[in-house]
Amino acid sequence: MDWRNGKSILYAILAAVFYALNMPASKILLLNVSPAMMAALLYLGAGMGIGILYFLGKKNSVNEKLGKNDLPYTVGMIVLDILAPVFLMFGLSHTTSANASLLNNFEIVATSLIALLVFKEMISKRLWAAIVLITFSSGLLSFEDVSSMKFSWGSLLVLAAALCWGLENNCTRKISSKDTFEIVMLKGIFSGIGSFAIALAIGEKIPGLKYCLTALLVGFVAYGLSILFYVKAQHTLGAAKTSAYYAVAPFVGAFLSFVCLHEPLTKNYLLALIIMLTGTVIVAVDTVILYHTHLHTHTIVHTHDGTTHSHNITHSHEHTHFGHQEQHCHTHEADLTAHEL
Repeated sequence: MDWRNGKSILYAILAAVFYALNMPASKILLLNVSPAMMAALLYLGAGMGIGILYFLGKKNSVNEKLGKNDLPYTVGMIVLDILAPVFLMFGLSHTTSANASLLNNFEIVATSLIALLVFKEMISKRLWAAIVLITFSSGLLSFEDVSSMKFSWGSLLVLAAALCWGLENNCTRKISSKDTFEIVMLKGIFSGIGSFAIALAIGEKIPGLKYCLTALLVGFVAYGLSILFYVKAQHTLGAAKTSAYYAVAPFVGAFLSFVCLHEPLTKNYLLALIIMLTGTVIVAVDTVILYHTHLHTHTIVHTHDGTTHSHNITHSHEHTHFGHQEQHCHTHEADLTAHEL
């Protein structure tokens, strides 16, 4: 395995685990913090924490800074990151933490389809199958009562958040080669300020100091560190593949919800869990990296100053395939031998 790809996969999984802490922790904090204000504090915590790390390590940064050409994607990223957590916090206040955790997997569907339709990333047949299963599972989780077809507004708001993050993932993908700390700092600070303005505009109050500090800390870990590792993974894996590995987050979040919040298991939830898990396994299989190495020997004959020369050149090619995507990594080793005839 190419160490860069293995490292990127690890980054994507770490991003998922850190983000999984968000659901149960936010559900508890929402007892004392209003939804939009909670979203603001989470992103401000992310921006402030990563900002400190950014300035501490700025002298060692070798990545290119954001430029004028990155402005449309940067603005899009920030606006979507203002809307998504606000939708999520309002949705989380009207549904269970475990339900919201699983519904967040719809972000895979949104990210993949937008990556295909807008940014022309390729999607394999396996990933299409996973998208269908995850979408069906999300539909099951969106009904309070399947027999009466009554929608859960909390679930729909969580799905709206996932859709926003799906588009945001693709915007971030376009600038992921730039300085990661700068991206996360800008994302956190400006998205936090935007959410804070919305919270004040709709009449929400600033909570007590201990709740503010706790929410900021949760934001630094669940959003800041998660986004940091996510952007690093995207640079190598692409938006669709990174979101695929990120799919473990809902299951970790759901597990933490049952353990920490003692939320009940319903038949509808268990069925959706099985379908969602099946889709996630298919996604994981789709991201298996296949390698093969082969040799080519070329004989080149040329004439120089009346003398004919024959050169044997051997190339060793190592190809890296990501599922069905046409991405290749080549390494070449040349063995050159000259013979005068």
